[in-house]
Amino acid sequence: MSQAITIGVDLAKNVFQVHGVESTGKPVVRRQLRRSQFLAFFEGLPRCLVGIEACAGAHHWGRQLQEMGHEVRLMPPSYVKPYVKRGKTDAADAAAICEAVTRPSMRFVAVKSEAASAVIVLHRVPDFLVRRVTQTGNAIRAHIAEFGIVAAKGSKVVEGLASELDALPEAARLPIEVLLGQLADIRARVDRLTGEIEAAHRKSEVSLRLAAIPGVGTLTATVVAATTPDVSNFASARDYAAWLGLTPKPHSTGGKPRTGRISRMGNRYIRRLLYLGAMSLIMVRRRRGPGVDWLWQKPAAKKTRVVAIALANRMARTIFALLRDGAMYRPRVSATMPG
Repeated sequence: MSQAITIGVDLAKNVFQVHGVESTGKPVVRRQLRRSQFLAFFEGLPRCLVGIEACAGAHHWGRQLQEMGHEVRLMPPSYVKPYVKRGKTDAADAAAICEAVTRPSMRFVAVKSEAASAVIVLHRVPDFLVRRVTQTGNAIRAHIAEFGIVAAKGSKVVEGLASELDALPEAARLPIEVLLGQLADIRARVDRLTGEIEAAHRKSEVSLRLAAIPGVGTLTATVVAATTPDVSNFASARDYAAWLGLTPKPHSTGGKPRTGRISRMGNRYIRRLLYLGAMSLIMVRRRRGPGVDWLWQKPAAKKTRVVAIALANRMARTIFALLRDGAMYRPRVSATMPG
C-alpha cells in the first residue's frame, strides 16, 4: 500500500474518521478509529500533513500530533463545507478536510498552546457567570414583583433587597433567600476569576503593550494576546479587522461594488469587547465638551453605534500594528484616539 502524505481527520467524541491520500491524490486510507486508537494510528506513520476542523478538542489533538512530528493545520468548518461532495457522513467530511487542507488559498487556525487555551477558559467562564448573574437577578425581581415590591435593574440593587424579605409571605422568603445567596456566590466567583485574569495580564508582555491602547483594557488585551495567531498570516491591518468581523460585508456583482453591514464573522467575544471599549471612549469624549477632533465630529454626523464600530475597527488596526512590529503604543500628539 502506498504511503499517505496528507490525512484529513473528522473528530467526534468517541469515533474518529480518517481519510489519507498519497502524493498523486489517490485515497489510500479510509478508516474509523476509536478514541483509544487515534494516537496509536499516527505513531505508526511517518511525518505527514494532518488537516482537522477547528472544533472542540481540535487544539488538544493538534498539540498531540505536533509532538509526534506531524504538521497539523486547523481550518474553520465553514471553509471546509464547500469541499463536501454530497451527503453528510463522517467519511465524506474526512475526505473534504483532506482536500481542503491542501488548497493554497485556505485560511488556517493556529494550534493554541495549553497556556493560551487556559487563558481563553479563564475568559469564557466569567463571561458565562455574568450571564447567570443577570438571569438570577431578573428572576428575583420578577418573583418579588408578585408581592408589590418593584426593584430597578442591576445586581447591586437586587442584592440590597435582602432588607425587603420581611415584607414577603413566609413561604416565599426561603426561595428568595436561596436566589440571593446564589447571586452573591456567583459574584464572588466572578471577582475571583477576574483577579486571575489581571494576574495573567501582568505576566504577559504582549498583553501589557496592548492595554496601553485607549479603549483596550485588561480583558481585551489578555484575550487578544492568547487568541490572535501570527499576524504575518494577514496581508494588512484591514485583513485583521475583517478577521474580527469589523468590516462591511461585500455583495458585488456585474462590476457594481456594494457593501452592507459589518460581517460579524469573527471572534464575537473580542468584537464585543472592542465595541464596548469604543463606546466608553465616545462617552468620555462627550463629557469633555465640544471640540474639532474626529471623535467629536463623527458622532454628530453618524449614529453613535456606527461610530463605535468604526472606532473598534481602528482599534483593531492599531492592535495589528503593535503585534506586527512588537512596538509600544505611542499616541498622536494631535489625536484623542488610537490610529
